[in-house]
Amino acid sequence: MFIRQRAFELFFGCFLAVQLLSAQVPEYYASVNFESQGTDLQAQLSNLISATHTTFIPYTSSSTDTWDILRISDLEFNNSSNVLLIYGHNDTDGVFSTDRTRDKFDTCHSSSCVGLWNREHVFAKSLANPSLTTNEPGPGTDVHNLRAADSQKNSQRSNRLFIDSSGNSKVLGEYFYPGDEWKGDVARIIMYMYLRYPTQCEAVNSAAGPITYAVNDDMPDVFLEWNQEDPVSNLELTRNDVIFSYQGNRNPFIDNPFLATMIWGGPEAEESWGGLSNGIPNNGPKFSMAVSFGFIEIFGLNSEPHKITVFNLLGQQLTQNEKTNRVDISKLNPGIYVTRIEQSGRHILIKFVVQ
Repeated sequence: MFIRQRAFELFFGCFLAVQLLSAQVPEYYASVNFESQGTDLQAQLSNLISATHTTFIPYTSSSTDTWDILRISDLEFNNSSNVLLIYGHNDTDGVFSTDRTRDKFDTCHSSSCVGLWNREHVFAKSLANPSLTTNEPGPGTDVHNLRAADSQKNSQRSNRLFIDSSGNSKVLGEYFYPGDEWKGDVARIIMYMYLRYPTQCEAVNSAAGPITYAVNDDMPDVFLEWNQEDPVSNLELTRNDVIFSYQGNRNPFIDNPFLATMIWGGPEAEESWGGLSNGIPNNGPKFSMAVSFGFIEIFGLNSEPHKITVFNLLGQQLTQNEKTNRVDISKLNPGIYVTRIEQSGRHILIKFVVQ
């Protein structure tokens, strides 16, 4: 990603690598005019992710294939032996289909796949027109659309349309709810697939429910709501970088969820770069962060009200400070965390690692 890195050794012996995301549009998007919105911006992003998709990955091959990439992109943080399973939520109940993690080599290559994981097409193959195929590299093997999933859970989802609900993943009659932890992931994947394959993978074919936000009736409300309600996780950020390194293109809605708001409207999603909420990238002062003696300290704040929030890699809020520019992180366990700084309509993310 487009970041600056600094390392700080804390008083209590922890070592943190701090990755600062500057409040500017990454170089990958240099050709996009962010003064445009709606269908104009949609077309520009669609052209970009299509033009930069330079390598098509084989589904299964003796060379690098989708299995190989998923064993890297979907790894559990701090455990390079396991992949995270989309739609999963419980590793302790003894039920394979609810597992959240699985050994990365416990993959399904036969008809008996209980306790193994396989590749879920989040935009279901049969819902595309024409259907997605995997016999040769192409839309059906686009790794941005593939996620590690328990084989039984994958079968439960089948090609069911997504529908809104709450709690853990579940089948709801002929529909499927991906779970609170994964609904944002699903939304941003469907949005990517629609822009990358606009006539083949229409978002309206993947979900049930109203379409009231999008002027052209081309984006179900549920995906725009999930994009706002479930912030980008560190797994998504890692996946985007890994897949980018293989395919050449990125998922714009992981890089900045607010792009969906600019295109289709709806609830105001997280603005990762700062300034796009005004339609123009922000060229004003940039926030910076230092870490010492168990505290995060933010620089660049002005006298306006602000909010500093720390999330874990699942997007769960851990602590928040609205009164000072310091946040106590001395009790954090080793892992990746994200600091979100909000002030004067700007939303900036700063990622750091506690080791």
